[in-house]
Amino acid sequence: MKKFRIFLRLDKEEKWLERMASQGWLLASKSWCYNFQKITPENQTIRIDYRIFKSQKDFSDYCMLFEDSGWHHIAGNRNSGSQYFRKSSATGSATGTEDIFSDTLSRAGRYKRISDMWLSAAIPLVPLLTVLINEESLSYLFTPREWYLTPGLWELEGPGFWYAFLFETPFAVGRGASWCLLVIVIICYCIFAVKSRLQYRSAVRLNE
Repeated sequence: MKKFRIFLRLDKEEKWLERMASQGWLLASKSWCYNFQKITPENQTIRIDYRIFKSQKDFSDYCMLFEDSGWHHIAGNRNSGSQYFRKSSATGSATGTEDIFSDTLSRAGRYKRISDMWLSAAIPLVPLLTVLINEESLSYLFTPREWYLTPGLWELEGPGFWYAFLFETPFAVGRGASWCLLVIVIICYCIFAVKSRLQYRSAVRLNE
């Protein structure tokens, strides 16, 4: 089964995945959506870390460290960032730690890493945006007639005009306002970075 969800808080994502496991669906992999496998309904403890690794060996050592503490890596790879671990109720607390994080600061650190990731994704797009936003592009933005490339479109009349106009409009909007999408992406990345940074600072303050 596949499900699409967006979470800005890792604790809420963990709780949702635990509810899915209690309903008989355990996370098997994660890409643009969550992929679940059918299991016998069971109480599972799900924890999420965020790390990117330079080598496969570093990633394997990281997973092995948690395996030795009773946590099974169920989703994520060396480049995915989000790493998902589970411990079933059958495992019991005697075979491992109660959490994958040793303290509040290490738990908060994942939000800082996520914030840095969003910023590193947004910063390279800013120079590209400054190149696209110039006097010529702004003029083009406010002259939508130039977005249409159909020869003689504005000389057509009647049904012929409306057919050509409506057919090309989606493509014209894409050409005319394509750089606006870049603005939206940068803004979203920055919002995600700020939210993650605030979550990190909030967790640090609770630890003080």
